[in-house]
Amino acid sequence: MAGRTDEQHRIALFIDFENLVTNTGISANNFDLQPALDQLLEQGKVVFRRAYCNWSRFEDAKQRLHDVGVELVDVPPSTRAGKNSADMRLVIDALELCYAREQIDTFVIASGDSDFCPLAYKLRENGRTVIGLAVREASSQMFVRACDQFIYMKPKHRGESSHKDKDHGGRGSKSDEGKGGKRGGKGHDKGHDAKGGKEASESKGGKGKAEVPAVAREVVQSLLRRATGPLNPSLVKETIVRKEPDFDERDHGFSTFARLLEALEQEGLLRRIQQGRQGYIVGPDSDFGAPARETKGGKGRHAKAPAPVEEEEEELESYPDPDDEGL
Repeated sequence: MAGRTDEQHRIALFIDFENLVTNTGISANNFDLQPALDQLLEQGKVVFRRAYCNWSRFEDAKQRLHDVGVELVDVPPSTRAGKNSADMRLVIDALELCYAREQIDTFVIASGDSDFCPLAYKLRENGRTVIGLAVREASSQMFVRACDQFIYMKPKHRGESSHKDKDHGGRGSKSDEGKGGKRGGKGHDKGHDAKGGKEASESKGGKGKAEVPAVAREVVQSLLRRATGPLNPSLVKETIVRKEPDFDERDHGFSTFARLLEALEQEGLLRRIQQGRQGYIVGPDSDFGAPARETKGGKGRHAKAPAPVEEEEEELESYPDPDDEGL
């Protein structure tokens, strides 16, 4: 997805619904697609939304999906094919859309089934970005690696659904919990007050201390070694995701990617600078730019740059006055 602005992305979402609610901790009556949609909407417009299933088995989920604009494709049971008939319909529709609508550049396959690997390969072969979406415990690593990016859905804990549905109508707070980056994911937004700090540590499943993943160090060092100028942080994130499609900084204890870069800066692997309104990263010993906001404690070696201006006034040629030449 590098090289395009977020507004240019046109996203098609294909949902293998039965796969998402079978032995995943998510049931039809507590299925909530909104958190995942929020993450997708950060990357572009979701212009196509379709879910495949034998809907007579999952009546409880139909209204929830209608509320977020998902078209329901009913696939009646077959005596021989069974669930595979829904998979085939999904694959056929995805390929047809790929060839018919060139403006759609991103395909999201909501399933953890490795049977969709050939579809992912074919879509990528045709220049499309493929994003997988499923529950971590029910996702095939083969399919994860076949995607450009992978987003994990998080099943609710016992008692969580009823409590939040009563207070927020079943949508608002669930969106804040499932979405990660900008709304704080995994309870990080609660950590700013005394009461929320405890809840934040519990929501991370006992992860007390944030730890920088090895892949982040490797990518940062490699990119900075070859860089000829300041690097955009989004390039670093995209490179990490290409190496590990299911990478999520929240899994390592960081509420945002900027927090991860801050930790890398504290380790001395990079330096963050500000140019206008945009932040960049450079090598720790690089002379690219000067930190716009970090003038603390004498990081002022870049302030010496204006000194050589005086050299222009040192050697000025003098010419004789015509009146002094004896005329």
